[in-house]
Amino acid sequence: MKKKIVIIGGVAAGPKTACHSKRLLPAADITILDQDSLISYGGCGIPYYVSGDVSDEDELRKTSFHMTRDESFFLHAKGVKVRTRTRALAIDRQKKCVEVEDLASGARDTVPYDKVVMATGSQPFVLPIPGADLPGVYTISDLHKAIAIKQELARGAVGKAVVIGGGAIGLEMAEAFADLWGAETSVIEFMPQILPRIIDPPFAVMLQNHMQKHGVHFYTGEGALAIEADASGRACRVVTPKRTLEADIVVMAAGVRPRTQLAKEAGLLVSPLGIVVNSRLQTSDPDIFAAGDCIETTNLITGRKFFAPLGSLANRQGRVIGDNLAGIHSTFPGVVGSFIMKAFESCIGTTGLSLEAARAEGFDADASLTAPSDRAHFFPTEAKMPMQLVFDRKSRRVLGLQVFGAANDAALARINAAAALISKGGTIDDFSLLEMAYAPPFATAIDALNAAANVADNMACGRQRNVAVQDFLAWMDAPASQPDWLALDVRHPKEVEPFAEKFGNLWLGIPYNEVRGRFPEIPRDRKLIIICDAGTRSYEVQVFLESEGMPETLVLGGGFNVISRLGVEWWPKK
Repeated sequence: MKKKIVIIGGVAAGPKTACHSKRLLPAADITILDQDSLISYGGCGIPYYVSGDVSDEDELRKTSFHMTRDESFFLHAKGVKVRTRTRALAIDRQKKCVEVEDLASGARDTVPYDKVVMATGSQPFVLPIPGADLPGVYTISDLHKAIAIKQELARGAVGKAVVIGGGAIGLEMAEAFADLWGAETSVIEFMPQILPRIIDPPFAVMLQNHMQKHGVHFYTGEGALAIEADASGRACRVVTPKRTLEADIVVMAAGVRPRTQLAKEAGLLVSPLGIVVNSRLQTSDPDIFAAGDCIETTNLITGRKFFAPLGSLANRQGRVIGDNLAGIHSTFPGVVGSFIMKAFESCIGTTGLSLEAARAEGFDADASLTAPSDRAHFFPTEAKMPMQLVFDRKSRRVLGLQVFGAANDAALARINAAAALISKGGTIDDFSLLEMAYAPPFATAIDALNAAANVADNMACGRQRNVAVQDFLAWMDAPASQPDWLALDVRHPKEVEPFAEKFGNLWLGIPYNEVRGRFPEIPRDRKLIIICDAGTRSYEVQVFLESEGMPETLVLGGGFNVISRLGVEWWPKK
């Protein structure tokens, strides 16, 4: 008898499960149920469709060989039946069938199963504020909404856009509005920074400052209180505790929640983070599997359960389920949480824990902040790439990495390498000795990842003492808070000059190559903040001064290559 496999959900995890299962079980009767008319599309590509990087919505639904993934494609190319516009109403675990409704006709019937796969995905969180349901307010929940947004943009109806939520989707949509369409775009974020709980404050500020230079306005630490309508009943402004923003379109990007109602009603074990599954992705009923945005997964660093709604994970989980349906024992151990996003011509990426999150989890965490070159310094396209390696001082285990750089291969390569090592419990020493491919157009001889680990090693061993960026900035804003601090700037005199003129006795310039001969000029009664472009020369100076009996020194990690990206008000104007 043919094995009957019913898959509920047809976007990412569902189609992957179906196709992999069919390859392993050619005789199986596999049916995908989805309440939408559009299936198997690249949801993560929606902002790029809106921006125009992807010219047509159909491109998000096509295979790499240019066939549209619709019902006909799955039936004739894959041997998988698909029923679109069909809602799964209930799973009868005793009778082993799924009760469904045809949304076009209203007719109901049942689909028998031997195994069920739940790939019900996630749903956008809609803020419970007045006006959230007005025309002109959108969530990024499906391809239909994306098409509607682009139609409004294309007909010139959007001059001002407001995005509620400074997470990845919100920022990608803000770029889309501002870049191609030239809309006056504002982002409202309730938390004090954008990408909260994903990256640390200095990297959030770097990203925000960069996007502001491209015309995106940010209002952090503010929540949307209401969306108001014009005379026609359409959304026209967003109200926060501090301001009112005019809007022709409002995008609510306040995060997503797992779709678990069907699982709950079927009596399956569900947590606030999603459907509970084991390592084989079986639910509390061994005949029912689950994958994608609807499940909770394990953080491989903390061991805790968390929610990771990413299409890349959904596809990998679909393959694991396909194996298990075919009797091949396969497991999904968990994730470290890797993320990257484009921001105009730059990008930001992270994997593992931020410093803030690592400390909240109880790690004795610290971070090396560096600003290495993304390729050989003599190569024409070389650019600086601020990087932060988070580590545990006691165990020397690396806990996370954050990178801000050009939108090319450089940041992605380091994030991916770090993710692999972190997932296996990699230490500072593993990162320091990690073999990375080298050629001047792609990397430096001592790779940026190796260099970040070397700094972490110096810090963990007590050889290097750093000042946190936020502490340095606080001092620059209020020098009286640390009257015994002095900036020792070891860059070229022409680079030092505007700072020395502006800050007077707070700033002392001695070129790096002259410190050994001129160190008697350095006051011994003040704590030195040693500054260069990236931090490398500062560390060498710190070591030398300590050997001369001057231990009261701190290195500004990442140097001015980091500070210059933060948009600080005190930066000397050219």
